[in-house]
Amino acid sequence: MPRRSPADHEFPVPRLVEPVPIELPAPPDHLTPATQAWWRSIVAAYELEAHHLKLLEAAADSWDRMVMARATLLAEGLTIETAHGRRKHPCVGIEADNRSAFARLVRELDLDEPVPPPGRYMPPPSLRSNRRR
Repeated sequence: MPRRSPADHEFPVPRLVEPVPIELPAPPDHLTPATQAWWRSIVAAYELEAHHLKLLEAAADSWDRMVMARATLLAEGLTIETAHGRRKHPCVGIEADNRSAFARLVRELDLDEPVPPPGRYMPPPSLRSNRRR
């Protein structure tokens, strides 16, 4: 009788743990469809904790407000007529404030930095303490 090698037999591969599908958090309903798509791309690409999701929602809200203010400015112009003459449209400030808020929140979430290439680990530079000596 010829000897059989282990490769001649198919052994079932035991699975100790079944993979659990990751359920990504859905975007808030009040966001525009374009911003909801951005939300989905971010939560798919980054590991975010609960507090990060709140920052992400704030960033998405800021973006939508900025876009709405810009659309209003395009339709109505940069100035409005008031009882005291021509004044800057209120949406100018709304657009600027939300643009800044969006940029800060994206930076806070570290979404503006590219993923570092795999390589040798280098610890971050040490920070100078603000303690009094």
